[in-house]
Amino acid sequence: FVTTYQHSSGQYRMRVTTIARSWAEGSSPEIPASFDQEAAAVLMSRIAVFKAEIDETADVLRWLDRMLIRLCQKFGDYRRDDAASFRLGPNFSIYPQFMYHLRRSQFLQVFNSSPDETAFYRHCLYREDTSNSLTMIQPSLMSYGFEGAPAPVQLDSMSMKNDVVLLLDTFFHILIWHGETIAEWRKAGYHEQPEYENLKLLLEAPVQDAQGLLVERMPIPRYIVCDQNGSQARFLVSKLNPSTSYNSANQYGGGEAVLTDDVNFSSFMSVLKSLAVKAAS
Repeated sequence: FVTTYQHSSGQYRMRVTTIARSWAEGSSPEIPASFDQEAAAVLMSRIAVFKAEIDETADVLRWLDRMLIRLCQKFGDYRRDDAASFRLGPNFSIYPQFMYHLRRSQFLQVFNSSPDETAFYRHCLYREDTSNSLTMIQPSLMSYGFEGAPAPVQLDSMSMKNDVVLLLDTFFHILIWHGETIAEWRKAGYHEQPEYENLKLLLEAPVQDAQGLLVERMPIPRYIVCDQNGSQARFLVSKLNPSTSYNSANQYGGGEAVLTDDVNFSSFMSVLKSLAVKAAS
């Protein structure tokens, strides 16, 4: 790096800085061993957003798909033309999941967002660190129930159960979602009765966690409290993997049916595996 600056004495000085970089052959095992899938997902998302400023969204999505197929072809373990044999190493295992959610995110799917909102979302993706950027790409989801302590759950429609409370963090939104049964008990005022202390604690826990996120986050996210089947629940539903869509609601044994034609992650991975093993032929 060459830096030219003016010293306080008035002299112009040039500073040359060299850094050591490790190099490896394309077939070296050091490359997959040192792959950081989280950093790679953020980097690819920023490149995709930059491309979206000058190219059509469909072209950007096709570019993302091509790059993902090439990565799977290069670093996947499989037998040619046998999709069932396809495997990804631990350093690559959740990278396709990040790309799946990126394709569906507000960074590339700008329908129902104003140009100002889209510019704001993309600006935040550029400036935030890896952890916050990953939250934007694939939001975190916490489940609160009577059966145990709060725990992270999959960003999936199967997590929407009647007897739980969900806390969604998309970085831009903090949302508390009450299952249908919990919402009915709350409306009936059961949590105000001493014998239902456990229900009161269940309702308070996600609120306390949400307040902690609101205090620490800048810019301050939008705070939403909603019930199952309510209008505001769309902010949660739009982020979930629709494994239980309107035409497969009972296929996996639970979860709310999502009214969408979006491809679920399982189908996405099936197509990805098929294309990856065929690309080598």
